[in-house]
Amino acid sequence: MSQKPKHIITIGGSFASVRTAHKFLQGMQNKNAGSYKVTMISRDSHFFWNLAMPRAIIPGTIPDDKLFQAIAPGFTKYGDKFELIVGTATGIDINNKQVKVYKAGQETFISYDYLLIGTGSSTKAESPFKSRGSTDATRDYVHAYQKRVGEAQSIIVAGAGPTGVEVAGELADYYGDKKEITLINAGPTVLDNRPDSVSKSAHSQLEKLGVKIRLNTKANESITLPNGKQKVTFSDGKTVVTDLLIPTFGVVPNSSLIPPNLLDAHGYIKVDQYLAIEGREDVFAIGDVSNVEAPQFWFVNTQAGHMAKNLVQTVLGKPMIPYKASTTRMSSSDLR
Repeated sequence: MSQKPKHIITIGGSFASVRTAHKFLQGMQNKNAGSYKVTMISRDSHFFWNLAMPRAIIPGTIPDDKLFQAIAPGFTKYGDKFELIVGTATGIDINNKQVKVYKAGQETFISYDYLLIGTGSSTKAESPFKSRGSTDATRDYVHAYQKRVGEAQSIIVAGAGPTGVEVAGELADYYGDKKEITLINAGPTVLDNRPDSVSKSAHSQLEKLGVKIRLNTKANESITLPNGKQKVTFSDGKTVVTDLLIPTFGVVPNSSLIPPNLLDAHGYIKVDQYLAIEGREDVFAIGDVSNVEAPQFWFVNTQAGHMAKNLVQTVLGKPMIPYKASTTRMSSSDLR
């Protein structure tokens, strides 16, 4: 009698989810582990390489086929060990080990042995740095945003973390004195969670590119005027009218699927040393949606590799390995 396949479901088409799936499937090759399968449930048919967006907001710099890469073709080498379902996970029944999925106007329930939640995060303010809910919606939004950037004569970049500094630098480097680029930050320096030497170097390079820098300044409100321009009110009460305000701070985890008692005060999924949801050995969460580390790309990359190894261990009936979270202080408000 054949053994029932071990079924791993991963929710989300984020970097965390895609990388973990690849690493797990690679790790299981040539293992005498019986039958297994990975099912990815994603609203997006394509992986959105949002790390390129600080450059890609400039029209004509990065083509769509580099920004949006189809997920399924990258997994064809694994044959029937992988399946992509382009749909929306609308609920999780942790006790009965099922995920409710909405696809093509119908809802179905899919059972799992192990579940990985890699749903990422969204931005608090309107911006092109995160998925908009589907590949088509994100692509259309990016195109519209590129048009706004191209037409703008004055641009304010709010937030001087890594994303904001890169956005301001890319804009100033590409357009030179053709556009007025202003970078504002609520803190006393740019990159204020980095060493002083790094912060000072970034500040100097931005000024050489012609970026105007306003520190200890926060954009409290932005109102779109009838002519399409934006009226921005700063924390000191002053106002300015600009063609475009680009917010590069403030993310919220996509954790609405999870019961509130499993979330921390900020809405992130609480996980233990094995990246498992507290009290469970079959449900895991990594990346921007979990509380293990700040939502930064390099952390997510490490988490995905470790998660894949632990899934291999689990399927093989071996003990999981504790994850050693970084103690490096990073800002959790940046969009990386």
